[in-house]
Amino acid sequence: MYAMDKLYEAVAANGPVCVGLDTVPEYVPPAVLRRMETEAGAVLAFNRAVIDATAEVAACFKVQIACYEALGLPGLKTYAETLRYLRERGALVIADIKRGDIADTARRYAQAHFEGDFEADFVTLSPYMGMDTLEPWLSYADSRGKGAFVLMRTSNPGMRDFEYRELAAGGRLYDAVGDRLAVLAETRRGAHGYGAFGAVVGCTEREEAAAIREKRGNLFFLIPGYGAQGGGAEDAALLLREGNGGVVNASRSILRAWTALPGEADINRAAEAAREAALSMRAALKNSTR
Repeated sequence: MYAMDKLYEAVAANGPVCVGLDTVPEYVPPAVLRRMETEAGAVLAFNRAVIDATAEVAACFKVQIACYEALGLPGLKTYAETLRYLRERGALVIADIKRGDIADTARRYAQAHFEGDFEADFVTLSPYMGMDTLEPWLSYADSRGKGAFVLMRTSNPGMRDFEYRELAAGGRLYDAVGDRLAVLAETRRGAHGYGAFGAVVGCTEREEAAAIREKRGNLFFLIPGYGAQGGGAEDAALLLREGNGGVVNASRSILRAWTALPGEADINRAAEAAREAALSMRAALKNSTR
């Protein structure tokens, strides 16, 4: 069974919300920072509280490694401990690492993030050095059911610099990536019809969303851009199929929900605010699903 099958079932049970643990010290309530000896320790305590509060209303969690690398060795320990805590809770986790190298380097990256201290169920990958960048990761799909989300059409304004380039053969560069991923998905199609590897498709450009979803029927989507980046529930819902077929990530709008509370938020109030934000997001996505 591929991890992507498990993710499909988690969306069916809990809805398509992906809680982004892109946690930096600025997102942690000051009361929590004061109580802990280090910023990394405060981030870990906050992460655990958010995980506990949102695990039953989210399909999965995405952990952005850069936020932890920026805190040095203590931050990487917090990253590993966050992943371990998610595994203990039985949660599915996407390691947002955006690797994209080849040969032995890629094999070492795959070993680092699909085994050991940094083990996750999914990773994010960049395909722009070629499809051979995916091969070492695919061996873990075959042996352990691991999954990945490959950058296809992202949510940042600069994606038009390259992803929207018109090709001589027709279509855009992101179409070519989607074509190759769709073929790959047929070689590792899971129980629910989706390939072991899916695609990152942002929800900030809604004019093409329905067409992309229709064309890429065997690709499960990781959908960034919701909330702080400008994408709304109706935009994201266009990339789903009857409420499934993808997960919609939100980070700041969930992690910083406590900033709207009156008075100073302790860790429990902050975690409850995160839960309410995730519930509100889930309801908005459900109401927008066609």
